[in-house]
Amino acid sequence: MRIEIPEKKKLVYETSIPIRWGDMDAMGHLNNGTYFRYLETARIDWMHSIGFEPQPNGEGMVIVNAFCNFYRQIEYPGNVLLKMYVSDPGRTTFESWATMAREAEPDVICAAGGATTIWVDFPKQKALTLPDWLRALVSAE
Repeated sequence: MRIEIPEKKKLVYETSIPIRWGDMDAMGHLNNGTYFRYLETARIDWMHSIGFEPQPNGEGMVIVNAFCNFYRQIEYPGNVLLKMYVSDPGRTTFESWATMAREAEPDVICAAGGATTIWVDFPKQKALTLPDWLRALVSAE
């Protein structure tokens, strides 16, 4: 099943991730699990860039599902240009999306993925309403 990235979304973060030799699989291309690691890295770096630090004894974001569509293989060496987008804030959740391209060919999307993110009270393990500051940040323009 392919999940498509929506047209209405907001670009919130871009990063370049170096492809490491150890990220390759036996077939000589980026291991499928590594794409998810890159998505996670971008989400965490974005959180830091907006001044949010995870608080295990407080509130924060948790991923409730994730996906990745693979279009073209990525091989070592090089860098992956990852662009992260957000959209569709709900009461407790929002969607995050990302495209991945080789930095040398930024217009050729090699993979695209995303995740549903929920705001939670970690100690209580309960969903909470998105804070106003986060809702404003993830609302598409």
